[in-house]
Amino acid sequence: MIKILIADDHPIFRAGLRQVLEKNERCQIVHESDDGDDALRFLSQNEIDVAVLDIQMPGLNGLVLARTLKEKKLPVRVIILTMHKQEDMVDEAFKLGVQGYVLKENAVLDILQAVNAVMQGEYYISPQISSYIIKQAKKEQIVRPEFPALKELTDTERKVLKLISMNQTSKDIGDELHISSRTVDNHRTNICAKLALHGPHKLLLFALENKDKL
Repeated sequence: MIKILIADDHPIFRAGLRQVLEKNERCQIVHESDDGDDALRFLSQNEIDVAVLDIQMPGLNGLVLARTLKEKKLPVRVIILTMHKQEDMVDEAFKLGVQGYVLKENAVLDILQAVNAVMQGEYYISPQISSYIIKQAKKEQIVRPEFPALKELTDTERKVLKLISMNQTSKDIGDELHISSRTVDNHRTNICAKLALHGPHKLLLFALENKDKL
């Protein structure tokens, strides 16, 4: 059973998330908070698998709460609900210990996939945010016409990177390529080394920005 906390100051929104999540028999909503302070108290006293946090709520906001949970070394996976699509916000969230970044307007569609991803130790970004990052990268010419290090990747590594850009987990990628999840993780490590990327979320962001070159 996946024990979940939802923290958001809009009861109707929380109810919608609860309804979607509890359709999955593996998910159990054990607590709802309408502010960050209450969420922190509950998370400090109870073992929770996933905390779904609104980025803007009374008391501690989602990012401050995520940072606090990281500092306290509480073993909870954090998914942030947000209206912000900018890559710098995504990057900041991941640096603070967030594992899932879900666009609030699409949360009902994305939340189950996000929970499944973070429970597998993966990072998740809403597809709509992914598309925005790609468009902005092209607009601001962040994506270079040629990225020499890409040529150093093996065919399998390029396939893995392409699937990462599609928000696939290691298990999904393994199933697609008929290899084990551990082998996929080894490919992830090798790709990061070859591309000088530090951290799984950097790998995901790179894959999104360079999706059309893979």
